[in-house]
Amino acid sequence: MGAASYLTDAYLRQAELSVVDAVDSTVELDPTIFCPTGGGQPHDTGTLTGPGSGSWAVLNVEKAGPRVLHHLDAPAPPAGSVVHARLDWPRRYAHMRYHTLLHILSGVVFRRYQAGITGGQIAEDRARMDFSIPEFDAALAHELIEEVNEVVRQDREVVVRYIDRAEAARDPTLVRVAPDLIPDVDQVRLIDIRGFDVQADGGTHVHRTSEVGEARLSKIENKGARNKRLYLVLPRPPVGEAADPVL
Repeated sequence: MGAASYLTDAYLRQAELSVVDAVDSTVELDPTIFCPTGGGQPHDTGTLTGPGSGSWAVLNVEKAGPRVLHHLDAPAPPAGSVVHARLDWPRRYAHMRYHTLLHILSGVVFRRYQAGITGGQIAEDRARMDFSIPEFDAALAHELIEEVNEVVRQDREVVVRYIDRAEAARDPTLVRVAPDLIPDVDQVRLIDIRGFDVQADGGTHVHRTSEVGEARLSKIENKGARNKRLYLVLPRPPVGEAADPVL
């Protein structure tokens, strides 16, 4: 089974993929370009075409242990066939921008308070993140967002790299949601915002912070004595960013 392509190339929008398993309307693809739901990031959607004139909508994508399962709108193509997979790219790219935005926000809060993330959720048109911060008000929230936007304007490179699990276990700052948890894998995947922040993560991200665009704070909430929630929105991407590539 090949590695999931979205883990190494989030910009791969379409590809010829092999169906390695098919049951009813569910398939496993090798290597998939579709990112499953996880870590607050929703699953990708898209289409499969072929063999022949077959066409399927990819409605849901989920992890099942080491497998990535794709739920289709009709009985699946048979195992052993080859299909052309195409992402709903505007949806994927929105998730990438918001996911990188939340990493920047997490980095800003961590630098100030060494505070961990207590929750987060990404959508196509918004995102939220929860932090454990004792003192919090609207003025502080706007300060944090301005610091986030400064990192965006710095146009920092965002790269994927891997380290040994033992090395990751020695640095609890890499796993912000649950510092005592390291994924049960030999190699831990990191999202490195160069010169600013590094976190373990399994989702998709943009190549540079400038792609995120400047964030706007839409709402803040107190979710408990220490748990604070920020809601963020981004501008629409520049013209051309959502266009499909020529293969």
